[in-house]
Parts: sequence; structure tokens; C-alpha cells
Amino acid sequence: MGSGKKYQVDMCHGPLFSKIVFFTIPLMMTNLLQLLFHAADLIVIGQFAPGEALAAVGATNGLTVLVLNIFFGLGTGINVLVARYTGAKDNALVSRNVHTAAAVALYWGVAMAIIGIFISKPMLRLMDTPDNIIDKAALYMWIYCAGMPFVIFYNFGSAILRAVGDTKRPMIYMLIAGVLNVLLNLFFVLVFKMDVAGVALATKLSNVLSAYLVWRVLRDTPDAIQIVWKKVKIHGDSLKEMLRIGLPSAIQGACYSISNITIQSSVNSFGWQAIAGNTASQSLEGLVYVAMSSLFYSAISFTGQNHGAKKYKRIVRSIFYCIICTVTAGIVVGGVILLFGKQLLGIYNADPDVIQWGWLRLRILLSTYFLCGIMDVISGSLRGLGHSIKPMIVTLFGVCAFRIFWVMQIFPNYRTMQNLMVSYPVSWLLVIFLNGFMLFLICRKMLRDARFFFGRKKSLAKKSA
Repeated sequence: MGSGKKYQVDMCHGPLFSKIVFFTIPLMMTNLLQLLFHAADLIVIGQFAPGEALAAVGATNGLTVLVLNIFFGLGTGINVLVARYTGAKDNALVSRNVHTAAAVALYWGVAMAIIGIFISKPMLRLMDTPDNIIDKAALYMWIYCAGMPFVIFYNFGSAILRAVGDTKRPMIYMLIAGVLNVLLNLFFVLVFKMDVAGVALATKLSNVLSAYLVWRVLRDTPDAIQIVWKKVKIHGDSLKEMLRIGLPSAIQGACYSISNITIQSSVNSFGWQAIAGNTASQSLEGLVYVAMSSLFYSAISFTGQNHGAKKYKRIVRSIFYCIICTVTAGIVVGGVILLFGKQLLGIYNADPDVIQWGWLRLRILLSTYFLCGIMDVISGSLRGLGHSIKPMIVTLFGVCAFRIFWVMQIFPNYRTMQNLMVSYPVSWLLVIFLNGFMLFLICRKMLRDARFFFGRKKSLAKKSA
């Protein structure tokens, strides 16, 4: 497949476990770099700006994740379709989906930027953001939303590259953009004393660079994933299929974020020190999450390509190996962070009260985070097989509705951070059970149908001979 082949992993042939590892490690490093550079934002603002500035950025976490989850969901649809048609060796459909994805990133990215700028401050008020930080939080959101088209294009472009087995180049581009982010952070915050605005501006400029680098490789590749600007348009049939797979995931991600916003609102009620501690803890948890969530995308790509190639036993083995890897990553990385939890929290903010609030959250979530990894791999596998609506419904009730119920009915009776955080592992267990049972039934039917189909073909071939 031309010059890009050396970067790609062949998912349909050869030893499976090693290919999953080689595919996942660059993806894991990309996500880790992205998180570390965001952590650098928080560390710079936590150490060199007033304490309220860190709380202001933390208060926006729910909204920023809400916006990203919508487009990550649509990116899932792109990933599944490009992977499926790559496995089926249908270059024409690969190209149509790639150009539709580019058009969606451009048009919807601009629309979301405009909408986000207008609704950011009202949403922050609904979240009970304290008055002493709401103006800074709104400023961060306005700058963040202005760069939305570049964030979306990078994520859509990375989804396309993942679908054909290329996770190395997105990692390289994230490293380059991230170094720029850190340098600009220090420049804007230390030299120009811009605190929240400086961190937001540095992040958006690095997003522009990463989007450009991904666009350049998609423009110059001779493969079916090449983007030609005159061909960038929305193909109705491709968009329909993309939305069929990706929209349920986007809705799920949005509702997931709404439930987390509800929890964030409850955290906000404890004051700015709780918000700052919660923000620092979330950043550390992210190190575990990115290690595990990389297997979510691996599960989508491997099940998607092998589904297109009709290699059903390889699909089941892919799911099993991804679960083993995500549990290992969750236990090992989470355990290491727990050992040095308070010291790591102190890097973000030295205030003892901030550290204590962060530790309350950290010790509950990191000891159970591997459950979240299992939940994500099962969900990714279902989506890779083309099933999006059922896992969306399960997650809406098992995570979103359940957490909102917890905040509204259980938390008021025991108003502690510990009680609030327990809602996370309970919801993960619930979704694992329901989606896991569904995946078992789908895989069993798929293997049974495949044995019948291929067995019948062999029988007919013998008769004709």
C-alpha cells in the first residue's frame, strides 16, 4: 500500500497477540503524551498562577470532555468503516468514507466552535461553578471552543490511520505538538502572566500543528486513505452508515459526560480546594485510563478489519487478548500511581487540603479502574462488529442514569467525597455484566453461522467434484 505500509500493522494475518501489542503501544504512547501535556498545563498553572486558576481549568473538565466525547463517538464510526472496508479490500468505499469524514470534521467543527462559545458560560453556571472562578473558566472555554475544528480534524484523521493499522505517525505528531504546548505554556504564563488564557492558547496552537501534520500525511499518501481536497464532500450513504455506528457512541459519550458533569457539580459544592484536588486526581487517573482506553481502539480496529475479512475466530481471540492487556495495564499503572499518590498530587498543588481532597478520590478509583478498562474493551468490540445501539442503551442506563440517580438519591444522604466516588466502580460492574452477556451471544451466533456456512460450502464442493 505504498509509502505508508511500513507504518501499518496487518491485523488479518500472522501472530495476533504480538500484533495487538505492536499496534497498541504507539497508540498508548500517543494518549499518554496527550495526557502528560495536559498535565503540564495543570502543573504550570498550579505552580505559577493563583490557586483559583487551577480550579477554573478543572471546573471546565466536564464540558470539554462532553464536546470531545461527541466527536470521539463519530470517530468510532469512521474507524469501524475504514477498518472494515480495508479488511474487505474495497478501496473505493475506503476513499468515500475518508472524504466524508474530512467534510464532517470541517463543517461540524466550525458549527460546534460557534455553539460552544455561546453556551459555555451558561453551562458553567448550571454546574454551580463558584463565582470567584467562573470568569476564568469561561475564558478558558471560549479559547478552547475556538480551536475545535483542529481538534476534531486531528482525531478524525487519527481514527483513519488507526483503521489501517498506523498508530506510529499519530504518536510522532502528538510528541511534536506536545513539546510546542509545554514551551508555549511556560512562555505565556511566565512571561506574559496570562494564567488560564495562556494555557488555553498554548493548547490550541499545538492542536493546530497536530491537525496540520495529520492532514499532510493523509494528503500525501498514495493509498486509499488519501485526501484530495476537491473530493472532500459528504456522501450521503457513507454519512448514514457512519452515523449508524458512530452516533450511538457519540450520544453515549455525551450522556456519559452529562453524568460526570452532575458529579462535578457535586464536587463543586465542596469548594475550590475540592475542585482543585479533584482536578489533580483526574489528571493522574488519566495516566491509567489512557493505558487502558488504547485497548478500546485496538478492539475496534482488530474486530473491524477481521469482520470485513470474515475471520471470526480471530475476532474472538482479539477480544480476549485486549481484555487481558487492559486488566494488566490498569492494575500495574494504577498500583504504581497509588504508591506515590500524595507526592504526585503535591506536584499539582502543595496545599495540604487540595492534596487530601485529591487523595480521597484517587484511592477509590485507581484500586478499581481495571473494571473501566474491561467495560471499554467490550464496548469497543461490539462497535467493531457493527453493534452500536444496544451497548449505547446499556451504557445510558448502567452508567449515565445510574450515576445521576446516585447523585440525586444516595449522595444527599451521605455527603462525602467517598460516597460520590463509589458510584464509578458500581456503574462499571453493571455495564460489564450487561454488555458482556450481549457480546457473548453475538460471538456465539457469529461462530455458529460461520461453521454452518463454510461447512456447507465444503459439502457442496465435494458433491460437485
